[in-house]
Amino acid sequence: MNNLEINKECGFLNLNDRQLNEVFCFSDGYISFLNKCKTERETNKYIIEKLEKEGFVNIENIDKIENNTKIYYNNRNKSVYAIKLDGDITNGLNIIGSHIDSPRLDLKPNPLYEDSNLTLLKTHYYGGIKKYQWTAIPLVLKGVVIKNNKVININIGEDENDPIFTITDLLPHLAIKQSSEKLNDAIKGENLNIIVGSIPNDISIKNNILTILNEKYGIDEDDLSSSELELVPDFKAKTLGFDKSMIASYGQDDKSCTYSNLMSFIESSNSKVVKTAIFSDKEEIGSVGNTGMDSNNFDNFLNEVLNKLEINKPSLLTNIYCKSIMLSADVGAGIDPNYQDVSERNNASIIGFGVEINKYTGSKGKTGASDASAEYISFVKDIFKKNKIKYQVSELGKVDVGGGGTIAYILANKGVDVIDCGVPVISMHSPYEVTSKYDIYSSFQAYKSFYEEIEKPCYN
Repeated sequence: MNNLEINKECGFLNLNDRQLNEVFCFSDGYISFLNKCKTERETNKYIIEKLEKEGFVNIENIDKIENNTKIYYNNRNKSVYAIKLDGDITNGLNIIGSHIDSPRLDLKPNPLYEDSNLTLLKTHYYGGIKKYQWTAIPLVLKGVVIKNNKVININIGEDENDPIFTITDLLPHLAIKQSSEKLNDAIKGENLNIIVGSIPNDISIKNNILTILNEKYGIDEDDLSSSELELVPDFKAKTLGFDKSMIASYGQDDKSCTYSNLMSFIESSNSKVVKTAIFSDKEEIGSVGNTGMDSNNFDNFLNEVLNKLEINKPSLLTNIYCKSIMLSADVGAGIDPNYQDVSERNNASIIGFGVEINKYTGSKGKTGASDASAEYISFVKDIFKKNKIKYQVSELGKVDVGGGGTIAYILANKGVDVIDCGVPVISMHSPYEVTSKYDIYSSFQAYKSFYEEIEKPCYN
C-alpha cells in the first residue's frame, strides 16, 4: 500500500558526495558575501558589481533597449531592480523579490554627548530587535556622511587595527531591580548608547572625539545630522557545528534569500521567460520610503523599460502585472528546540529540511498577509517537485502568538500571483542568526527553477 503521508526528513540524508560538496561550496560564497555586506549600502554595491560583471547595464545610461537585454536600476544606492529581457515582456514576468536591510542600531541626528567622563553616541534601533541582545557585544560603525555634496564613507571596527564600540550592561550585583523587570523593559531604547571615548583634550572629551573625526574625515558635529551611520555586530559569519552543516551570522534576514536570489538570477537561463529580480530596502520597518517596495520606483523602472522598448501604452504595466508570478524571497522561523512552545509542529519549518513556503504571513487573523491561492501554491509546489527540490510548507508560529509580514502583499495588490518562499532561520533578528547550509542551497535551486519556469498557474 502506498504511503500517502508527507515525508519529512533532513535534506542532508540523501546527498551524495558531489551534491554535498555543491552545498558546502555554495555556502562558502554565501559566507564571504555576508562578511562583505552587513549594511544595505554595502549589499547594494555588491549586487551592482556582480550584475555589471555579468553584462547588465544601468537603464539610466541608455536611450533605447536594442541588443542588450540585461538591465538594472540603482535606486539611491539602497535598492536594486534588475531584468533579463529573454522573452516577450507582455506575457508577464517571473519575479523574485528579497530585501537587503536588516535590524540594526542607527545613530540619532544629534548623537554625540558626554556623561561621567565618557563620550557616547545615542542610537535609535531599526526594525524589530530584542534590545538586551545588543548590549555587551562588539559593534562596528558603518555608513556615509554627506558634506558639501561629497560622500564620505565611514567603516570603523572591522579592520584589525580599528577600535570597536559597545553598549554596557548593568553588573548582576546591582541588577536586582533590572532582573525583576519584563525582558522587553529591562533595557530601555534610550539606554542603547554607544561608548566612544574617555580622553579629554583642553576643552572636553566630546571635543576630543570631534577633533579625531575631523582630522580623519574632515567632518564636524553638524555633519552628523546629514549622515546615515549604523551600528552592526562585529561578528564574522562562520560555519557552525561539529559537522559544519550550519551558518551563524548577523543579517541572514534577509541576506540568505538575497544571495540565493542574486546567484540564481545571474545563472538562470530560458530565452522564453522575462526574469525580474528585486532587492529592496526598508522591509524591516514596513517597506516605506522611496527605497522601500511601497514606493512607485519599481513601477517607474518597469515603465522606463517599456518606454525604451518603445512599446509602452496605457494599462500595459497593469496587464503585465496580472500575468506575472512571484516568489517573495524572505526568511521564516525555523523551530527552535529551546523554544518549541511558540510553534505548532505540524506547520513549523525545521532547519535542514529544505526551502520553506508560507501561504500567508500576517498576524492573528492573517492580518497584513496576501494569502496565496490554492491554485498558486499548487503551481509553485509542482515547480519544485519536477525539479526535485526539497521544500516544506509552514507558517510563522502558533495562531495568536505573534506574526510578521513581507513585501508579498505589495506585489499582490498590483495583481501579481505571489507567495513567500525562503530560508528557515533560528534566532531571527538577533545579532547572530542560524541557518542550515542545505536550506541556503535549496533556496538557490528553488529560485533558479522558478526564474526558468515557462508555465503559468491555471485558474480554470
